[in-house]
Amino acid sequence: MKLSFLIYSYFPYGGQQRDFLRVVKECSNRGHELDVYTLRWQGEIPEYVNLIKVPVRARTRVKLYQRFTAWVEQRLAEKAPHTVIGFSKMPLLDFYFAADPCFAEKAQTQRRAYYRFTGRYRHFKSYEEAVFGAGSSTEVFILSPQQRHAFEKYYSGCDHRLHEVPPGISRDRQIDSRNVEMRREFRRQYGISDNEKLVLQIGSGFKVKGVDRSLIAIASLPSEVRGATKFMLIGQDKSAKFKKQAKTLGIDNQVVILTGRDDVPRFLAGADILLHPAYLESAGYVLLEATIAGLPVLTTASCGYSYHIEKAQSGEVCSEPFRQKELNDRLLHMMQNLGTTPWADNGLKYGKETDLYTLPETVTDLIEKLTKKTD
Repeated sequence: MKLSFLIYSYFPYGGQQRDFLRVVKECSNRGHELDVYTLRWQGEIPEYVNLIKVPVRARTRVKLYQRFTAWVEQRLAEKAPHTVIGFSKMPLLDFYFAADPCFAEKAQTQRRAYYRFTGRYRHFKSYEEAVFGAGSSTEVFILSPQQRHAFEKYYSGCDHRLHEVPPGISRDRQIDSRNVEMRREFRRQYGISDNEKLVLQIGSGFKVKGVDRSLIAIASLPSEVRGATKFMLIGQDKSAKFKKQAKTLGIDNQVVILTGRDDVPRFLAGADILLHPAYLESAGYVLLEATIAGLPVLTTASCGYSYHIEKAQSGEVCSEPFRQKELNDRLLHMMQNLGTTPWADNGLKYGKETDLYTLPETVTDLIEKLTKKTD
């Protein structure tokens, strides 16, 4: 089949982008002809990707996406692919991979009332309705029960088009036990003593990932605990605001911020807790990557994959609505009980017994099956 993939932007370190590339690779492995349309591409271009950079520009993101859609629509009419798969929300799609949260829910719960009268709101709401609205036939791949609940709440009648798929963690992240030597070398490199605890946060988009919440939680620790704690943040985003916050809270000497990188398993081995108090997230791959690496997790119920943490008993989940004091208290509790609570062992066991790895195969199976059904 001739398949066209649409994604606004690709960079190597995002969960959505990793899922995208794995699905594209699986489709290529099965012999399908592929075109990929994008505005921006960072990193190497795999040989199986026929990349088409859409040559449009605009001063605003709304106008840029509108021009992208119009250009691609014209090109698709000329090339006539069998099916169109989007990893960004927009019209034109036969399939949509729901890597982003429900926009209607986010606008309702996290924005002030006036936002719903702006042009930006009208644009993104119309693009979401093009996928989930009553007049749409787009089939949707969702990542969690939380997503299903949100989309069904705001777009009644879409339930029969929602297909929940398993996670797609790389199998090379699965281990039998924590790598003691890797942990020792990592902590030596970053100057972390055996008596210190390392709290790790990984994820691009620092505001949405709740980095402000993390810094407040670190600062709230009792002085004797805080003094023996380091906080390390890894991701792609502007960090000046959070460095300033850390300084204001008096913890800037304990905070290390690094850009996105490929050697994440070293950090998972070297850390003591993964902290991920996101405001809203469809999935949260790092929660599972930490779990199957035996790293205890503290997260929020607004993360789609938080239910895996509860099922695995590999950490703790803050309830909704979010309360900063609950996060502070749970962080202290976990740090004081790392040696006595089996979060790490539970996570390693969960990684061996649960399907957390077959997203690319499952999505490709559904694309093939549902495309044939409509032909």
